[in-house]
Amino acid sequence: MTMTEKILARASGRTSVRPGDEIEAKPDVVISYDFPGYTDVFFKEAREEFGVDKVADPKRFVLFIDHMIPAAAPKEEELHQNTRAWGAKQGVPVHERKGIGHQVSAELGYATPGAFIVHFDGHVSQLGAFGAYAFGARKGVLEAYVSETIALRVPATIKVVLTGTLQPGVMARDVFHHIVRVMGPASCAFKAVELSGPVIDAMSVEGRQTVCGQAMFLGATTMLIAPDAKTTDWLKGRQTLDVPAVFPDADAVYERVATIDLSDLAPIVVIPPSPANTRDLADHLGLEVHTGYLGSCASGRLEDLRAAADVLRGRQVKPGFQLHVVPTSQAIMAQAAREGLIETLVEAGAFVSSPTCDYCYGRIATMADGQRAVSTGTLNTPGRMGSVDSEIYICNAAVVAASAIEGCIADPRPYLATAGGAA
Repeated sequence: MTMTEKILARASGRTSVRPGDEIEAKPDVVISYDFPGYTDVFFKEAREEFGVDKVADPKRFVLFIDHMIPAAAPKEEELHQNTRAWGAKQGVPVHERKGIGHQVSAELGYATPGAFIVHFDGHVSQLGAFGAYAFGARKGVLEAYVSETIALRVPATIKVVLTGTLQPGVMARDVFHHIVRVMGPASCAFKAVELSGPVIDAMSVEGRQTVCGQAMFLGATTMLIAPDAKTTDWLKGRQTLDVPAVFPDADAVYERVATIDLSDLAPIVVIPPSPANTRDLADHLGLEVHTGYLGSCASGRLEDLRAAADVLRGRQVKPGFQLHVVPTSQAIMAQAAREGLIETLVEAGAFVSSPTCDYCYGRIATMADGQRAVSTGTLNTPGRMGSVDSEIYICNAAVVAASAIEGCIADPRPYLATAGGAA
């Protein structure tokens, strides 16, 4: 069996499952963040429509307050109050102002190899970097609030083998979007993806999170990477779930296997209006941009901040350019401060903010008509970061930093070479 099949077999109380099987599986943990139309609706409908006043086994649930932080209107704070009150009544932990929930989930040890994890937000797939099956069930998560199990169909698995060695200046973000370019944005629709190969072996846990967290842009339900020594080291002292790790069998049956050589990959840019539009960065150098965003659940981790600091050290953001840097969690922000990264970024002219999802979905630092951004956010669809007549160009953290210096889309590699560093 594949990793997905082993995890779902255990979660459904079976010895084995195959793609297409209809199962009832018990999540090891149900993760949510409070957001209008989701958790507030779950709480109300569970009580009023299903008669469930308290969840069974509260330790299987966790809530995050990571949007609308800090609250800018009374209605936002009322939503947070409702979430805090529900968590207190249920005995469910509510984590607030610790950072973006997908990242903090890993830091708190929910990202356990072999775990079955559900959320309504598909970017939870980044926990697959630790060998978990984590997927976004949208409003189907309500089922997990009113029942111990959720119904699902076992997906087929596609294996993607990444070969070669990454060049300096090429980061995990480039890797993922190149996969989309090669395979196509619907190539893995409703399938699970297992990643392996020399590039994955060499990649940091943070980089693996970046790649796995974007699985939805291949149409996939999730991405998984078999746990290794890096996984074990990262999770040391954190792991909270008591489930067995799984590995794919040598004779696992995949729907197909794709091998992608990344030896010649150069930095990329994803042009608007779709995350499917991967292009070579070299073809867009010099395009004027007005703002930059380094953060989100897809980036904003230490290796991203280090890459940006390497580019910006001893240099200045171009006057008039707005560079927003948002570490993914408080723990990451604190470590970045200890390493002097925050000092470097601030001295270069960056505006550094505490962890929040708000920059990514355009609640704050919004753009006006005609403006362009370089961004490590999750999406580049019209209106995502302000006006529907603004544009978002997705790229890696080093590209954001180089573009902030020049005021146009720029190649970070000359800056990294003079800094003596490599992203």
